[in-house]
Amino acid sequence: MESTADLIKKATDQMSTLVRDEIRLAQAELAEKGRHAGIGIGMFGGAAMALHFGIAALLVAAGLALGRVMPGWAAALIIGVALLLIAGVEALIGRRHFQQTTPLKPERTIRSVQSDIDTMRSSR
Repeated sequence: MESTADLIKKATDQMSTLVRDEIRLAQAELAEKGRHAGIGIGMFGGAAMALHFGIAALLVAAGLALGRVMPGWAAALIIGVALLLIAGVEALIGRRHFQQTTPLKPERTIRSVQSDIDTMRSSR
């Protein structure tokens, strides 16, 4: 049979280990969400750039159409539409990655800590 001092020391050691493990879990979870946020930001940036160039190409196409230079007009129109499609795809991918980051709180860690608290309360 263990002494009270031994039991208290064991409980303290277990509590320290538990807290360190929960902190590591929170760090891992927040790092994963941060990575998705970074990808989402990058995709939105790419979509904005493609949109900018798509509009510029469409303006060039309109100018060429007014000049009745059909081959140049057709080429500029195709490029403009392609860039707008790229912008749309990047925006959708960026939106999906942003949705994976919300909410920013470490939910798995919170559930795990709550479970630990419930376990400790029931063991009294």
